[in-house]
Amino acid sequence: MGKARKRRQKKLSAEPVETVIENLSHEGRGVARIEGKTVFVACALAGEKLRFKYTKVNRRFDEGMAESILEPSPIRVEPECEFFSVCGGCNLQHMQAEEQIKFKQSVLLENFEHIGKVVPEEILEPLTGPVWNYRHKARLGVKYVPKKGRVLVGFREKFSPYVADMISCKVLHESVGEKLHLLSGLIETLSIKDKIPQIEVAIGDNECSMIFRVLESLSEEDISKLIAFGDEQNIRILQQPQGPDSVQPITDNADDLLCYIIEKHNVDFYFKANDFTQINPQINRKMIDRAIEFLDLQKEDIVLDLFCGLGNFTLPISRYVDRIIGVEGDDDLVERAKENACKNGIDNASFYKADLTQDLAGHSWLQEKPNKILIDPPRSGAIEVIPQIISMKPQKILYISCHPATLARDAGVLVNDHGYKLVKAGVMDMFPHTAHVESIALFEK
Repeated sequence: MGKARKRRQKKLSAEPVETVIENLSHEGRGVARIEGKTVFVACALAGEKLRFKYTKVNRRFDEGMAESILEPSPIRVEPECEFFSVCGGCNLQHMQAEEQIKFKQSVLLENFEHIGKVVPEEILEPLTGPVWNYRHKARLGVKYVPKKGRVLVGFREKFSPYVADMISCKVLHESVGEKLHLLSGLIETLSIKDKIPQIEVAIGDNECSMIFRVLESLSEEDISKLIAFGDEQNIRILQQPQGPDSVQPITDNADDLLCYIIEKHNVDFYFKANDFTQINPQINRKMIDRAIEFLDLQKEDIVLDLFCGLGNFTLPISRYVDRIIGVEGDDDLVERAKENACKNGIDNASFYKADLTQDLAGHSWLQEKPNKILIDPPRSGAIEVIPQIISMKPQKILYISCHPATLARDAGVLVNDHGYKLVKAGVMDMFPHTAHVESIALFEK
């Protein structure tokens, strides 16, 4: 064990190593081979000759960080954000934006081929939008660092659990991204500056909320300072003293609901700052439009929306069909969906709570006979609920995915085991400058 530690330490502290990057991993890191061992190199691009430093040594592979580029790729660009090299919020700013989306499309297609053993009949043009200031949801780390004499507010560092030393963020909405230094200065004045581990940010169409996680009670003076900051910066301030259910405005009479509007389909969505919503509103609107188009909705349709959240797809779809059933595992989101249906005067949408990863026997909504189904599962995919979907014999299944590997796995089951066709599929650039792949796939019987 002692010798292993010494070897590891020696390698990590060695001089930069020169290599050529063979290709990119699905996580967006360069792949090199040193003495027969694979090394994943961050901030590298395929074909580049570079020097890198080791950041971690593992038994089967090693990890590193590009330090100097000797022969750059033609698709390399200078990162827009001065904190890119330390902040872990983005990992692809060094790649041209149009090449990022091509890379994500290739990741999706490779997953379909190698995991699902399927090929889409049509590869969709990617959905794209603004690549800066797009992010309307974020969880920021907060840390008072006595040695620096100040509070850090931002994302975590690359390869580290520590909060990055940054004063701005180019991907966060301007109402937050340009104010990280102001947040740092505010927290430094609070009596519990070392007892605030995170700030959760949520932005609606015209308003911003921040939830301060507090490990000790705010003093009256702290509350006054937070109120003043919120008034000055047009930000709603909330606090979370315990679990998610404890979130509350710091003033009793404050409204804690935000709103985003899907104008094209005449739906206003009201949500709480800690509710799940899509982080990129521009792509979300395009995604809803594409879902409605691909499902080819008719007035006689009965649609089932699984993993429906607060009804992001359910309520816009309701405008075009006989009825729609939304199913979600989170109690609060089910309530929010029902409230939003009521506020929008929608009476042909019903919502149910169910854990879609478990046995669903006995749920009344299973008696419905939908001819079209939309699923928008978490990263783990929808493998557990596919037997129920198949038993309903829908004409169309539209799958929204945040993880291409589980989409590919589930696509293989639908196509190879149950006779569906993968009619079309493509990516949506929900998270520019990251390797996160959001995608959409249409299956037909």
